[in-house]
Amino acid sequence: MRICSIASGSSGNCIYVGSDATHLLVDVGISGKRTEAGLKELGLTMRDIDGILITHEHADHIAGLGVLERKYEVPVYATRGTIEAIKGNKSLGKIPEELFCPVCADEKVIIKDLTCNPMRISHDAAEPVAYRISHGRKKVGIVTDLGTYNDYTVESLKGMDALLLEANHDVNMLQVGPYPYYLKQRILGDRGHLSNERAGQLLCDLLHDKLQAVVLGHLSKENNLPELAYEAVRVEVTMACMGEKEDRQSGIRPSDFPMYVAARSEPSKVIHIA
Repeated sequence: MRICSIASGSSGNCIYVGSDATHLLVDVGISGKRTEAGLKELGLTMRDIDGILITHEHADHIAGLGVLERKYEVPVYATRGTIEAIKGNKSLGKIPEELFCPVCADEKVIIKDLTCNPMRISHDAAEPVAYRISHGRKKVGIVTDLGTYNDYTVESLKGMDALLLEANHDVNMLQVGPYPYYLKQRILGDRGHLSNERAGQLLCDLLHDKLQAVVLGHLSKENNLPELAYEAVRVEVTMACMGEKEDRQSGIRPSDFPMYVAARSEPSKVIHIA
């Protein structure tokens, strides 16, 4: 099983997850041309893709969907609320009705030899979800676009072998940056996005001794830097290891697992789940 971020950031997201037999995309928020170029670097084409899982209907997650669907007719998996929102987006053009496959949070969907488990997230979209994808005992979680998290989030993500986790913004950069007040409040709110620190805190709740890799994704172009995201998350995990965070002592150190920051506009390192 392997996972690769083809593009990740506030300007467009597309993640590949696959096994030897099954190939999936989570979101296509970049152009069809860029999606195809990213797959080519993985030795794949859109003809190899068995399904596209959509997390929600915001443009940075569906921008390339219309073009790709009219050309390749790949099944599209999304919640009913997300499907209706996609249908209402005139900029995508017509997508054949029969390509939509409704999913429900906490109800698994089997696509060939991969099992996909949607989970609820808190975001200002119609019916957003994150996805956990498994192949046998190997499990990866792709979790972006959530303003907050709770016990349900933590329980849903326990035991993952790899995680792609949102670290959207540095709070200080956002607060002093050029965004209007209402947008800053949206991002900081419970239906917005996870800050670097909050991503680190969530990761602390998910650490276990078999975690193989963590990818930090969906970084804001205007309100974050890769080195800031990496360091902030590393500090949270280090403090947890040292017992300086209440109830968060994990025994897992940052050096115990590889952590990467997903590139904004090109494929990142391919992570193979052992």
